[in-house]
This record gives sequence, structure tokens and C-alpha cells, in this order.
Amino acid sequence: MIDKMTRREALGTAAAAGFSLSPALLAAAVDTPRQFKIGACDWSIGRGGQLSALELAKEIGLDGVQVSFGKPDDEYDLRKEAVRQQYQQSAREHGVEIASLAMGVLNGVPYSSDRNAERWVEECIEVMPKLQQKIVLLAFFHLGDIKGKPELQEEVIRRLKKVAPKAEEAGVVLGLETWLNADEHLRILDAVGSPAVQVYYDTANMEKQGYDIYKEIRQLGRERICEFHCKENGSLLGEGRVDFRRVKEAIDDIGYRGWLVIESAVGKGKSVKESYVHNQKYLRSVFQ
Repeated sequence: MIDKMTRREALGTAAAAGFSLSPALLAAAVDTPRQFKIGACDWSIGRGGQLSALELAKEIGLDGVQVSFGKPDDEYDLRKEAVRQQYQQSAREHGVEIASLAMGVLNGVPYSSDRNAERWVEECIEVMPKLQQKIVLLAFFHLGDIKGKPELQEEVIRRLKKVAPKAEEAGVVLGLETWLNADEHLRILDAVGSPAVQVYYDTANMEKQGYDIYKEIRQLGRERICEFHCKENGSLLGEGRVDFRRVKEAIDDIGYRGWLVIESAVGKGKSVKESYVHNQKYLRSVFQ
């Protein structure tokens, strides 16, 4: 997939269809870029699990925020209708969106072994339609890490197979963010066998592991990647190890049209707000 047609391609397409393009229509066909929505994790802008993340996102120039779904009785517990109403009202007031949800809480309460984690994922699935959300990130880092642990991976498969029908019925997707490579992810997804379980692809995490991220994006494809983290560790986007122009080429190839969610990517000596103003402008320059 490409986001622009060359002049020759536009003329050729028109000729094949039996009509000609006016100069104005031809210019639109050639020059109109495809649009992406740019968001950020609420924790990366210093507002993890906080309603104020939406207001800050507006100030930064973002289109939306990936919002944390945490433990029961957190200050802003999305299980509560009043809290959901607050988020929806704030989003309207500031002209931003909730891009998706994220369960970073699973880094400390492992989905592979803790019954509370299993229950919380089910609760999140119940909440998502009430917030008009389609994607939630399930985190598998720190205490939740399953890399090189086949017995834990098998338990994750078992739990996902049990919960996947509920996610399918709700029309939502559980996105796995792990240290696993594309082949390992595909093994889990194939074992679960549900379109409601996909990969949440983090560019910096996978690059840090030494994986060929541009090849992996194409290998997993549009049907297996639900959303992207555009991330760098210790530097601004465009100044680190990830080549986002090559990421764009891979994303275009698979036809992805979803959110690009910025994580980390704070420059040395720069504030979070200053860094994220840069980051969103940089991503727009590359992807739009």
C-alpha cells in the first residue's frame, strides 16, 4: 500500500476506467496524504491513570491518549460509570479522543499466574464498549515477563482461549505487548485462534531485543497487529535507533490505518511537554 499515487499512476488508473481527471482532481489524487491519528500513553506524559492527561494532550497538540486501566478503586477507576463519564466529558471539552486502553498494571500483577489479573482483563472487556473502545494493551514485562518461559506462555494461551470469546462478543481486541519475537507471537496467536487476540507492536522494545522490526511488521501483518507504540529510549523520536521512515514503509505495506501512540521518547535536558510537542510534530512530518 502507498499513500500517494504518481502522476503517471493516476493517469493510468483514470484511462483504464475510461475517464479523464481534471487538473484539480489529479492534484488531489497525487498530493493528498493519508492521515494518521497521533496519541501518547498517559504514563509517558506524566499523567498515568489521571483524567488531566486529556487536557495535557490537547496542549501538546495530540489527537488522543492511551488511557490506563488499573486496579479496582484507583482514583480514576474506569469500572465506575461516573469516572467514565468524566473521561468522556473531558475528551469532548478538549477536543481529543481516548485512543485505546492499556493494562500496565499487569507488569506487577502477572496475567500468566495471578487470578486477579485474569479477572481484571475480563472486567476491562466489559468496560470497553461503554467507553467506545476497541483495543486494550496487555503488558508482559517485569514480573509479567514470559520470554523464555514456555510454561507461562502455555498458561497465557489457556487463559486467552478462555477469555477470547468474551472479547469477540464485545467487539474488542486484546493486544499483547511482550519481549517475544514475531515467530513466538504467532505461535501464541495461532494457538488461541481468535481475531480478538493480536500483537501490540512496540518499535523500541522490539529493536532493543535485536529483532528486525521492519521485517517483523510485515511478517505479522495487518490482521495480527492491533496498534503501534512509536517509542524511543532516552531520545526524541527521529533522534534514536528506530528509523521511523522505514517503519512507515512497513506500515504502508500492510495497510495499517490505526493510531500511532507515542511512548517514552523524552530528550535529554528537555521537559516532557517540550519533548512531546517535538515528537508529535515529527511523526506527522513522517506519516502525513
